[in-house]
Amino acid sequence: MTAVTTGTAGDRARAPRVVIVTGVSRFLGATVAARIAADPRVRRVIGVDRTDPPAELAPLLRGITLRRVDLTDGAASLVGLGAEALVHLAIMSSPDPAAGGRAAMKDQNVIGTLQLLAACQQMPSLRRLVVRSSTAAYGVSFRDPAVFTEDTEPRDVPRGGYGRDILDIEAYVRGFRRRRADVVTTVLRFAPFIGPQADTALSKFLARPMVPTVLGRDPRLQFIHVDDALEILRRSVLEDHQGTFNVAGPGTLTLSQAVRRSGRIELPVPEPAMHAAASVGRGVAGLSLDQVDLFVHGRVVDTARLVRQYGFTPRSTAAAFDDFVRAQESDAVITPARVAAAEQRLLDMIRSVREKRKVTR
Repeated sequence: MTAVTTGTAGDRARAPRVVIVTGVSRFLGATVAARIAADPRVRRVIGVDRTDPPAELAPLLRGITLRRVDLTDGAASLVGLGAEALVHLAIMSSPDPAAGGRAAMKDQNVIGTLQLLAACQQMPSLRRLVVRSSTAAYGVSFRDPAVFTEDTEPRDVPRGGYGRDILDIEAYVRGFRRRRADVVTTVLRFAPFIGPQADTALSKFLARPMVPTVLGRDPRLQFIHVDDALEILRRSVLEDHQGTFNVAGPGTLTLSQAVRRSGRIELPVPEPAMHAAASVGRGVAGLSLDQVDLFVHGRVVDTARLVRQYGFTPRSTAAAFDDFVRAQESDAVITPARVAAAEQRLLDMIRSVREKRKVTR
């Protein structure tokens, strides 16, 4: 059995001096690493990924020690770095066809997490572990409750690969908690990210001129603003927050409201057609099975535990989505200005007809 150092309550409550962040080749991981490194109490931040970060992330990663590690091959090289906190963000939410598709995604999410947790178990200095999860852990079905709490068990196993990966990841984390009860382990179940900087399959889908929707369905959706997600991650590293937390903006939007707010046009598609396309990997405009099921049933989570424990309330789902819309407004099919212009043209046409009638009388 690995010896661990528990320390005093005062030691455990202080900010970690050495932090490892996985997934720094993407915006979320790089930004989290930068925000943690900006705290003067943190001496060293080590960024880990299987590929080198792109050039556009270089300004965020100044002062960050970068290590190229493929977690699917093991993470033993991280054990001796003296990390007191580790943030696991190297989780893929959608497959990348150019990088191996669904098989590579599962390896990264499931095998990579398993290997990382095995390394964490061997780190005597580790005091905090933060894992990115998703509200996809609840799945979606017609038997689901109106609102999910952290204690709600999924009624059905998710049909999509991402949802199943999340269930596996959280199962491994529960095993780690039992083996290393001295480590404060935080699991953050994020709603879909939204905002000007959001670059996800779902945000790209909602930015299309015509948005395919499920015929006869108008699900309730929740989002979390990227900036609020970053703040929750930062606090999770610098403070003790033991447990699992839903992270979402208060309130909901229906899919039809989201489409109208963004100035797009709905394209209703029969549910069987969307499921059939997603099942064979092509999807409808890039949607996965997880997202198609979300567009059928919707998903709303309770965030009372997050607000109570963190003392922080994310901006509302509607406000977060409106921030996303403002960044996309130039590409919108329907905007307030275009609506006003169309109304003006209609009024001008009516006046013209009336004037012609007066002349002919």
